[in-house]
Amino acid sequence: MKKKRRRKRGCLHTLAVTSGLFCLAVASFCIAYGIGFKPDVVKEIERELTGPQEIPYQQVVIQEEEVGQKFYYQQLNEADRLTYREILEGVNQNTEEIYIHASDAERANEIFQYILKDCPEIFWCDGTISATSYEGAEPYTVLRPTYAYAGEEKERMKAEIEAQAFECLSGISAGDLDYNKILYVYEYIVNTVDYDLEAPDNQNIYSVFMHRRSVCAGYSKAAQYLLERLGVFCTYVTGTTSGGQNHAWNLVKCEGDYYYMDVTWGDPVFKASEGEDVNQFQMISYDFMLCDDGELLKNHTPDRDVPLPACTTMNRNYYMMNNMYYTSYDPDLVLMRMNDVISSGENPVVLKFATDALYDQAHEEVLKDVIKTAAQNLADWYGLTEVRYQYMDEPELNKITVYWQYD
Repeated sequence: MKKKRRRKRGCLHTLAVTSGLFCLAVASFCIAYGIGFKPDVVKEIERELTGPQEIPYQQVVIQEEEVGQKFYYQQLNEADRLTYREILEGVNQNTEEIYIHASDAERANEIFQYILKDCPEIFWCDGTISATSYEGAEPYTVLRPTYAYAGEEKERMKAEIEAQAFECLSGISAGDLDYNKILYVYEYIVNTVDYDLEAPDNQNIYSVFMHRRSVCAGYSKAAQYLLERLGVFCTYVTGTTSGGQNHAWNLVKCEGDYYYMDVTWGDPVFKASEGEDVNQFQMISYDFMLCDDGELLKNHTPDRDVPLPACTTMNRNYYMMNNMYYTSYDPDLVLMRMNDVISSGENPVVLKFATDALYDQAHEEVLKDVIKTAAQNLADWYGLTEVRYQYMDEPELNKITVYWQYD
């Protein structure tokens, strides 16, 4: 944010200094005339007259251990960490003017944004802020956040969020595996929240837990909020999609490895080429339910405001964990997996290929031959005279998804 200079404040400062120097000269003259020149006395008077006014810095109660595990906080040096805690303390208290130990207004605004990324529970601050830096013997900055909620209303909303989160988390054990916790939260949000650009409070978690309508910011902050309470590392990442739109998603740690997770894109619009619509639960997409850099960067570009840890494995990706991920192409294996799904009366069949080359190799044969053989098996096993199915072909994700109709 551009540094602002307040001309009136600067003039007052100049006048104060000038007046102070005049008083000092008079005092020095009086001392020399009345009691003789005493350098020590003159220096003491000079300190009192020209010393800086006391700056009402934000008092900090938050301890290092309370924020020490936050991802963006960890990226800061010691001076910036103090600034971070001062801002966080002020925001928690809805302080209108937060005086902080920072000389650069733009840097102060960056740290403020890091706080919002680290702290999904902050729903009462809409993310806009003005920052004014002041020069002098002791440079400082004053932040003026915009608060959407305060007082009793804020406390009521906080209690509502906590109650909904408690109800959600009652369905998963705190002692469960990281993967199961992450999958639980992923599916909970996709199944209970609708994507809606017009949703109120859509940049914070209140939209998710109370309105059940939100956008990517709400989805991602809610996932972070819930997973932190389950003891799983999760932080908030911003960037753009391949279409140039601003977007948000998560970085998580599962069984010791870093992965990306995009809950919003787990709730896609299903475009089938034939057949009837399927229900919302069946439409969950898991491409970004724990993926590596290679998968994410096909259509996401993270902001580079801080270094992000490398995500180098697909070992805990949902499709890998459920035998839907193919590192080689074998038509007999694909048909066997389709038959397994059909014989169980389940949906869907997902064929997720590890590379573009594998997808290209499999694509034509799967859609022309393998899927038709599987459809004939469905007709034979269920006594159908007509078989209906629908598929979604996603070349950018190297994925083919098939849904069967059983009646």
